[in-house]
Amino acid sequence: MATTCRLSVFRYDDAADEAPRFQEYEIPYAEGLTVLGGLVYLQQRVDGSLAFRSSCRAGVCGSCAMHINGRYRLACETQVSDCKMDVTVRPLGHLPIVRDLVVDMGRFWKHYKRIKPYLIPGAPPPAEGEYIQTPDDRARLDVIIDCILCASCYGACTTTAADPEFLGPAALAKANRFALDSRDSAREERLELVSGEHGVWRCHQIFSCQKVCPKSINPPGSIADLKRAAIRHRLRRRSHP
Repeated sequence: MATTCRLSVFRYDDAADEAPRFQEYEIPYAEGLTVLGGLVYLQQRVDGSLAFRSSCRAGVCGSCAMHINGRYRLACETQVSDCKMDVTVRPLGHLPIVRDLVVDMGRFWKHYKRIKPYLIPGAPPPAEGEYIQTPDDRARLDVIIDCILCASCYGACTTTAADPEFLGPAALAKANRFALDSRDSAREERLELVSGEHGVWRCHQIFSCQKVCPKSINPPGSIADLKRAAIRHRLRRRSHP
């Protein structure tokens, strides 16, 4: 096994650099080294100016999502050895670069907030203080509930590149999560919200978002659910004006 590995890291400071560049580093390799571990080594021992985001190191927070060797992944879960000891790292796509691997997530969070990512009950809480849900109703959410909002799907989506106002795969999957929730009373409101010019009809079902999701969530499936529900909703409105 090699004793060193190579990291080629995207570097750019919006406040100081005219153009981005890649900077190459060679660092010691130890078995089990992740891409995030390599970046931490660089920042702490080689180049303190390197900027990136990370937190949990356990594939839970989603903050270390980035483009690694041609694919969006979580740096904390990506082994350097799986990259053949030669790693090229870029920031998430379709979002403004602040510095190096740090992007401005404002647009992503704006779209997430637009879909109202919280339960909207239609009645006061029951006497026991809990909205009851059957196991079958809860099971309908299993394919969506594990989203960690890492924005890998947003970076991989071709529509977000062409239309910055497109809600994006993560926001639409979350919208479907609440539209499917038996405790939520705002289903029609959510369907109207995602049926606009920058909603579900902008998705062309390329499945790039599904391929890069670290939690194996299926945003195109949720978007297809929302499209079918939106059509049924519009047909009901026409038949019962």
